[in-house]
Amino acid sequence: MNKVYPNAKAALEGITRDGMMVMCGGFGLSGLPERLIDALMESGAKNLTCVSNNAGVDGAGLGKLLATRQIKKMISSYVGENKIFAQQYLAGELELEFNPQGTLAERIRAGGAGIPAFFTKTGVGTLIAEGKEERVFNGERYIMETGLVADLSLVKAWKGDTAGNLVYRKTARNFNPAMATAGKITVAEVEELVEPGQLDPDHIHTPGIYVQRIICGAPYNKIIENRTVRKRG
Repeated sequence: MNKVYPNAKAALEGITRDGMMVMCGGFGLSGLPERLIDALMESGAKNLTCVSNNAGVDGAGLGKLLATRQIKKMISSYVGENKIFAQQYLAGELELEFNPQGTLAERIRAGGAGIPAFFTKTGVGTLIAEGKEERVFNGERYIMETGLVADLSLVKAWKGDTAGNLVYRKTARNFNPAMATAGKITVAEVEELVEPGQLDPDHIHTPGIYVQRIICGAPYNKIIENRTVRKRG
């Protein structure tokens, strides 16, 4: 099975459709599958439900799909850097399912592990708990959260081989590994693509069995979300 595609557009061909759920790796602008996001935008697929830690920023990440109004609903834990998101949400044009960040991470991990639901104390007694099943364990209240499984997961890794094995680097090892397991189809983009056997098996974070398609997206511009520098002494 050949998993390598020449570019992001080719890698998404025949996969994208209206109304699908898409998981998108990244934390802020670190570890974003930006080539695949651009290809998803160019596909014209609309009414998407996007699962992502955040909604990108104006002009980058999922912010591009918000600008083209291809996203119908966001399942996220943080959306504070995106003006377009705020405008669409406040105007009632965009649905939002807020999750505590740890809960979101566990929902994705659970989906990838085949666990349909789990109980957590996070959110008990708050708006998060409204409409959710509640149980008591050892005298403590817990609410039920469901696992998430996406039609398509888009992930970004540092290195990958042609068999789909992936290695992430630093902050890019955020939601990407869990999302790679939780997609019915997972497409990865990497900075460097090598032949099988060139990656140290002990360094592989995502085994290739989870990845159906892969591209090399280099070179990358590496956008900095909020540049902070120390004042001169």
